[in-house]
Amino acid sequence: MDKVLFGDNQFFGVNHMSEEKSRAQSMRFRDTQAMIDVLDMAYEEGIKSFMCTTHDRTSEICDYFRSNADRYPDYQFYPGMPYAHKYANAVTDDGIVGAIKKFLPNDGLIDAVMRGGSSLAKKEIDGIATLLIDAEMKMFEGLSTPVIFLQNVVTDFLLGLGMKDAFRIFADHIKLKYNAEPGFITMNMPRLLDVLEEVGVENPIICANINQLGFRMCGGVELYNQTLEQRQFRPIAMSVLASGAIPPRQAIEYVSKLPKVQSIVFGASSLGNIRQTKALIDEYMNR
Repeated sequence: MDKVLFGDNQFFGVNHMSEEKSRAQSMRFRDTQAMIDVLDMAYEEGIKSFMCTTHDRTSEICDYFRSNADRYPDYQFYPGMPYAHKYANAVTDDGIVGAIKKFLPNDGLIDAVMRGGSSLAKKEIDGIATLLIDAEMKMFEGLSTPVIFLQNVVTDFLLGLGMKDAFRIFADHIKLKYNAEPGFITMNMPRLLDVLEEVGVENPIICANINQLGFRMCGGVELYNQTLEQRQFRPIAMSVLASGAIPPRQAIEYVSKLPKVQSIVFGASSLGNIRQTKALIDEYMNR
């Protein structure tokens, strides 16, 4: 994996500290070209990996990169699925069964499951899960996707429900169908690692908040540091600035000194912030 990954929160108005900034970003990036312009800024600074959700508008970005493949011969997408709001809205509009039918490419399977009752539903759950993954991945067809992530909303929901086999299903399908590495985004890195080891997902890629303040780090800084020191996995650090509460140099220096950290993902919308953050990661991660 590249040491620097570019995130997409700024494109869709995600800001954990300021609703005002969130609204301003949503307005700015209503036009797809505005998103492309920022990705081009990052590309010119040497950032060639885009970690993105499967938001409907991400498909517009994918269309652009497919149409201009010659300009970006080494560009990589790191999809994170599912985009939870998309499914939540569909459930509100169409109900649970209607929402599943809406997103699955094969209605016949769902109809059979509903007619067959709980025993058939349990038998076919693997097929439903993999079909949903395939539906989410359609927008990335023809693009390089070396790592495919399960989004934290679903990861942590499955952890809470104790649905451990779901992680194995996801990992196996990503490897077999897409010849890619499965990744997992979480707010509870230590617990997720326990479960992944239990179901046989070895040396997993885990993207989690890692910062000095313990911002959105379930278990706290000390437990995360112990996990990084003692466990075998490939961590990606996100929210290293704790949503702006830590100065960039201090934040990146701290994370870069932690063991095993493979990459840092960050989002930015100005050339100055992109250039500064990339330079700091290069400075400290290459030591």
